[in-house]
Amino acid sequence: MQKRIEAHICLNFVAYKVYKELERWLTEKKIGLSATQIIEMAANLFEIEIMLPESKQIIRKKLILTEEHRTLAKIFNF
Repeated sequence: MQKRIEAHICLNFVAYKVYKELERWLTEKKIGLSATQIIEMAANLFEIEIMLPESKQIIRKKLILTEEHRTLAKIFNF
């Protein structure tokens, strides 16, 4: 049980650190959106993966379906 608690605390700390780093980066780049707004915009962002039958090459493509997705693509260059 102690290992599970320690793992939970570790995951929460890492998630908090990533969130704070995103906040710092957004402020530094003067994006004008909060970390929470970015996370909400990205919540329904999907990527498809296709393997070409002949070459077995894998192609990944993000599905840019909304204006919010376009905003994220511009901010994060994808």
